[in-house]
Amino acid sequence: MSPHEHQFIDNEWVASASHQRLPVINPYTEALITEVTTGHPDDVDNAVGAAQRALPAWQGLSGAERGKYLEGFAEALSRRRDELARLSSINNGKVLAEAHIDLDDAIACYRYYANQARALDRRQGERVKLDMEGVEARCYHDPVGVVGLITPWNFPLVTSAWKLAPALAAGCTVVLKPSEVTPLPERALAEIALEIDLPAGVLNVLFGDGQGIGAPLAAHFDIDKISFTGSNRVGEAVMHAAADRTAGVSLELGGKSPIIVMEDADPERAADWVMAGIYLNAGQICSATSRLLVHKDVAEPLYAALAHRIDALVLGDPLVEDTDMGPLTSARQRDSVRGYLALAEQEGLVAVRDARHRTLPRHGYFLAPTLYRDVPTTSRLWQEEIFGPVLCARGIDDEAEAIRLANDSEFGLAATVVSGDPQRARRIARRLRAGSIWVNSEQLVLPQTGWGGFKRSGIGRELGPWGLAAFLAVKHLVGTADEG
Repeated sequence: MSPHEHQFIDNEWVASASHQRLPVINPYTEALITEVTTGHPDDVDNAVGAAQRALPAWQGLSGAERGKYLEGFAEALSRRRDELARLSSINNGKVLAEAHIDLDDAIACYRYYANQARALDRRQGERVKLDMEGVEARCYHDPVGVVGLITPWNFPLVTSAWKLAPALAAGCTVVLKPSEVTPLPERALAEIALEIDLPAGVLNVLFGDGQGIGAPLAAHFDIDKISFTGSNRVGEAVMHAAADRTAGVSLELGGKSPIIVMEDADPERAADWVMAGIYLNAGQICSATSRLLVHKDVAEPLYAALAHRIDALVLGDPLVEDTDMGPLTSARQRDSVRGYLALAEQEGLVAVRDARHRTLPRHGYFLAPTLYRDVPTTSRLWQEEIFGPVLCARGIDDEAEAIRLANDSEFGLAATVVSGDPQRARRIARRLRAGSIWVNSEQLVLPQTGWGGFKRSGIGRELGPWGLAAFLAVKHLVGTADEG
């Protein structure tokens, strides 16, 4: 594949101001796929300028008109579903079935916000109920302006949909920075913008790394809001940059989510939900339920069920149908997780399953799906986000201990509760400090329900009406009531 040295600005592919390139690697073959520009602050200036010029006309369209463009994104992604799923697997390493799910999630998101854009028209100018006679107040919702969107590498096209769709629905114009690790699927968004005749400057896509694009975008004086998904370290730097000009931020950051399995749970069903919560996408999920809190009365049968399922996982080529888990997305991420595995050895953690229980493929950034039991709460593996296929478990005696340990984390993104009594499961779930909690379920993430967390897991919410509100500013017109 030829090098990608151009940026998408004002509906044109223009040469980047940078002459440096970054390698894009297939994580299964470890071969070079292509190279992409590092990006340059001048690229950011040009893209922001295009977005500023496009803002008045785009904001001036009705929500219904903007909704048609969002439907266009959904339809174009649907037509290219198989092609883009394959490209995502090649660039990201996730198995093809998961990549298809990602495409379906993205398509559903664009369709949902097409409807939200149309509904926004009906909300404009709504009267506010007042107790003061002769005075009228009406509420309007304006776009916040030009927004910068920075997305991670673990869910190409999905995370961008969660940001881009509501931003466009709200009437914002956009500068999007995809991850430099997985830039290839996101190029389709620029191609689709041309295909559906999206007005020039409404969507600008900049490729590059944090130094070339990310930091200049976060600090740009003419960016009204930044929406970032990624690590706490980078997210906090984004927030600092935005604070220098009092710009808005939405941050979706780390997680160390618990899954609670009570003594009245069916170990076999619980094992399925535990597996789905940690080994999907090779554990590279911000909501991964990587802390297992299992009642001691059911711990042994659950560990046995998990060991059986882990042994059955097929690691290999993500494009092969019977592969269950592909490689990690990059050598850097693999090495980061290896650091935690080395620490586990030093701490003497007890492995129910780890690399000693299987042979890994000869090439690719693979790590064995791992399960440690009886992990102390003082261990870094228990406390820190690993972002890999590593599950840490410990026993609990009762419901109160489950809730206390589940909440004993600096993060609060997600959680799962498994119990034979649905009412009990919901009671426990209501006492957990997390943004999304699944009750006797796999991790269902729907366009209609919010996404975001408590504590260090971030600021704000994506998806649902809250995702649209994140890109809207509320305006009230107050004055003498209309006569007649």
